[in-house]
Amino acid sequence: MTIKLSILGSTGSIGENTLRVADNLGQKFDITYLTANRNSDKLIAQAKKYTPKAVAIIDEKAGKKVSSALQDNIEVLTGREGLLELAGRDDVDIVMNGLVGSAGMEPTLRSIEAGVNVALSNKESLVMAGSIIETAKKKSGAALFPVDSEHSAIWQCLAGEKIADVRKIILTGSGGPFRTREIYTFKDITPEEALHHPNWNMGNKITIDSATMMNKGLEVIETRWLFGLLADEIDIVIHPQSIIHSMIEFVDKSVKAQLGVPDMKIPIQYALTYPRRSSANWEELDLIKSGQLTFEEPDLEKFPCIKLAYEALRAGGSTPAVLNVANEQAVYRFLDGEIKFTEIPAIIEKACANHHYISEPTLEDLLALELWATEFVNAYN
Repeated sequence: MTIKLSILGSTGSIGENTLRVADNLGQKFDITYLTANRNSDKLIAQAKKYTPKAVAIIDEKAGKKVSSALQDNIEVLTGREGLLELAGRDDVDIVMNGLVGSAGMEPTLRSIEAGVNVALSNKESLVMAGSIIETAKKKSGAALFPVDSEHSAIWQCLAGEKIADVRKIILTGSGGPFRTREIYTFKDITPEEALHHPNWNMGNKITIDSATMMNKGLEVIETRWLFGLLADEIDIVIHPQSIIHSMIEFVDKSVKAQLGVPDMKIPIQYALTYPRRSSANWEELDLIKSGQLTFEEPDLEKFPCIKLAYEALRAGGSTPAVLNVANEQAVYRFLDGEIKFTEIPAIIEKACANHHYISEPTLEDLLALELWATEFVNAYN
């Protein structure tokens, strides 16, 4: 049976890896929809190769170039509304959400509301709108399939298990590029240094999140919504080799782990072929060559973003959404050379403390908070 697949963010790292997985699996997939932000050249090349039913591109100017190149053969939608329309179409079997940042939240919701299962790489969706998406899932019957390597690992470890038997989830993290760097030098960290991740090849925003370890904090919040555990039941362990992708400790003190080379194609393929596994030609794990596997406690003094994320999860309501948007905007300001690396957590903390708290935010509330948090961070100097 051919699976109809929509890829949101097809020109990014997750999107490109998803297409590699689809290529590897041959005729199993029909690439029905593709979307991009502004990379018209790559989107055009993808569209010509996979001949989707329609594509969407956010940037209006880039949209004209795409329309001209594809002529009338493929429907071309533009702008944010074009993305949301494709995300909400129900003539596909699964949507891969590889979008980056808070912009991916509403498309996830649109797909779930349409009754379409979502392979979710966009952790910001659940960080911002976990409760809203949970309600939509119950109403439509659609499911979320985690794509982040850590959450895919948890998902795989839970196969055949009961969540009631889980004592805690242990998220592993590489520690990023500054795990061993002296804290007094953090104020001098440059974007170029922060973008050099030791193990993973990711987009700029996610790579900076790894450097501040906010990615691990966001994953804690995402874990809560994916698997229903409380903050005190989710731990973080630093594992520099990135071989063990996460673990589960059960009530009988047994621990189950999922291992593999650091390659996003593996969790992507599992999400797309679930509940079956398909043969792949990716690099295989060689434990002998991997050498020693080590573990450390996270340093919350070096990486205060972890603590901020736990605090936001415990506060609930609108706080995780503000944490997410403030982090995103602070990361962009750091990449543009406007603020220091050490100012990222400082700005996030101030935004969370100064926002108007809402215990049960609606989608409209979240969109308004996104604007507020963006303005707050941009006004910081």
